[in-house]
Amino acid sequence: MEKQSTAKYWALFFFWFALMIVLIVVYREFFWLALPGTVTYFAKGMDIM
Repeated sequence: MEKQSTAKYWALFFFWFALMIVLIVVYREFFWLALPGTVTYFAKGMDIM
């Protein structure tokens, strides 16, 4: 199994992470909506999934 680039997943992780930070600051009660994307793309960036 060949190793594929994870740059796309890291870019998506940072997008979701930034969105989560904005939601924590602006709409605290809705920040959890960004958690699945943040955790998923972090795991894919680390090549865990």
